[in-house]
Amino acid sequence: MEIAHFFDSATSTLSYIVFDPKTKDAIVVDPVMDYDPASGQISRTSVDLLISFIEKNQLILHASLETHAHADHITGAQLLKNKYPNIKIGIGRHIVAVQKTFSLVFNIEHVMTDGSQFDFLFLEGLSYDFGSIGVEAIETPGHTPACVAYRIGGNLFTGDAILMPDSGTGRCDFPGGSSKDLYHSIHEKLYKLSDNMRIFVGHDYQPGGRKLEFETSIGKEKAENIQLKEATSAEEYIKFRSDRDMQLSAPRLLLPSIQININAGVLPEPESNGTRYLKMPIVPSAKA
Repeated sequence: MEIAHFFDSATSTLSYIVFDPKTKDAIVVDPVMDYDPASGQISRTSVDLLISFIEKNQLILHASLETHAHADHITGAQLLKNKYPNIKIGIGRHIVAVQKTFSLVFNIEHVMTDGSQFDFLFLEGLSYDFGSIGVEAIETPGHTPACVAYRIGGNLFTGDAILMPDSGTGRCDFPGGSSKDLYHSIHEKLYKLSDNMRIFVGHDYQPGGRKLEFETSIGKEKAENIQLKEATSAEEYIKFRSDRDMQLSAPRLLLPSIQININAGVLPEPESNGTRYLKMPIVPSAKA
């Protein structure tokens, strides 16, 4: 199995193409659709890089998989499906909890909250075959209730749950997030896997200005993760994560991303003037 990585510097997001060089079967993990919040303009630069790689290597794309409903970038899954109509879009089964929460936050009536926008919802413990590529989902709630890591052979795609050792773990302050749950997901699930298991992370923020990194391992994380080592207690991590999250600003693309991503990347329908619109809530300050 081979893995190609693609980095979107605007959102520090990593997308992956996993493919079998013999059969040419392939899947994509966490594709990005480019979006400029100032102009509202969307573009397909990031997805076109994926498509170019797929076409150049004559791959057979079977699926586009989401590790969760992202809050910092918009999924490019529908752009891929426009090009390859037979692919399946998948996500973890607990996406329904996220849909129910944010459909109320945004008062969105057109978004179904049963996960039916996705072609399938992953269940933990089951193996799914995409041609010659077998995928197992490991539920990793904490960053969001719907997070999953995808295990493909000796490779693990963790999304935002765990990052490079010098970056730590995902934040847990979104609705439904839980530092206690994320501790359990990492310490009691992921850290029980083989130390040799390769990890491919969902973001790299390049702390200190270092060069891009995206691959680590279970053993390296257990020994070096700055926020959650194997020796870190639940109490230590929960306190650290809670204190840290209180200092973080909302992601730049939080509002547009969530509205589109809970709907499997489907954009709102055009209104009478032919333009699509996103909703932006106005939240009074505590002093108002």
